[in-house]
Amino acid sequence: QVQLVESGGGLVQAGGSLTLSCAASGSIFRPNVMGWYRQAPEKQRELVATITSGLSTNYAKSVKGRFTVSRDNAKNMVFLQMNSLEPEDTAVYYCNYYRTAVTMTSEYWGQGTQVTVSS
Repeated sequence: QVQLVESGGGLVQAGGSLTLSCAASGSIFRPNVMGWYRQAPEKQRELVATITSGLSTNYAKSVKGRFTVSRDNAKNMVFLQMNSLEPEDTAVYYCNYYRTAVTMTSEYWGQGTQVTVSS
């Protein structure tokens, strides 16, 4: 089992910045992929950014150049620095842990943190 706890969400004006943090604990193995997904009201959950334990990153087109994902492997933490926020970024942001091995795949989600961007 892996537990993920997000923090750092809140209300910000358009053009502002926020940093989300996610602390992972439990049975964490590498290699793995951690990252952020978001879900706006009445929309499907979508990928925002992911980072492997080898520090390779992947971004949604809509956030590339504005958001930066990073991680601290020693502390089992992943971060999302969000700049130039837009009202369209308003959503619940979820931390994700994903690992696939020969015999099994593991995936866990955090409880989510609300990000609201006002125009």
